[in-house]
Amino acid sequence: RLFAHWEAVASTHRVNLPRDMAGPIAQMARHSQAREPVPYVSLSQHGKCDEAAYEERQYPAGKWACVTMGEPMYEQSISMSFMKLMRYICKENSVGCHLGMTVPVLNEIHLTKEGTELEREVLTAYYLPGEFQQNPPVPMDPEIHITERAPLRVITRVFYGMTTEETILREISLFWELLGSTDTVLRETYIVASYENPSIPQRRNEIWFIRRL
Repeated sequence: RLFAHWEAVASTHRVNLPRDMAGPIAQMARHSQAREPVPYVSLSQHGKCDEAAYEERQYPAGKWACVTMGEPMYEQSISMSFMKLMRYICKENSVGCHLGMTVPVLNEIHLTKEGTELEREVLTAYYLPGEFQQNPPVPMDPEIHITERAPLRVITRVFYGMTTEETILREISLFWELLGSTDTVLRETYIVASYENPSIPQRRNEIWFIRRL
């Protein structure tokens, strides 16, 4: 039933779910309560009408497992990358065991020069749990790269539901309206942070605007 549910979700992203994903999906479900947050420091929170509109955070440097995909649709790229990362997290690594899930998973996107659509290439990144930061297990999949990502200062805003090119562009536009005109953040690169697995319909996401150095 669990596999059938994930299969249905994958089909909405126009992706076929391979049968060999049944094991990783079951393992993820077993470990779903134990999720380690990616460490960060909250720098400031900005509210409107008693509601936190957005937050500024500092993330330290750290090691991430990254996959880059350039499928025709954003949802296809992130689905296929996440399946690769799930296999790595669950068993396909040099220590041969479940590494543990961290949240959020990051999807780094780039806007075209006109700013009206996303570039095809999306980088999906999974933060390695604390115990593996010094000595990351080696992925069996050559398309997964372990990368030391530099410290990151971001302005974040929460949104819920499916992440599609359409919803992301809308969230970016809404966030710009909220922030007003500023040149302290990048205009062409953004991050979509996902806190729940793709099978949860009203899942929590954030859009991250990246502070210029």
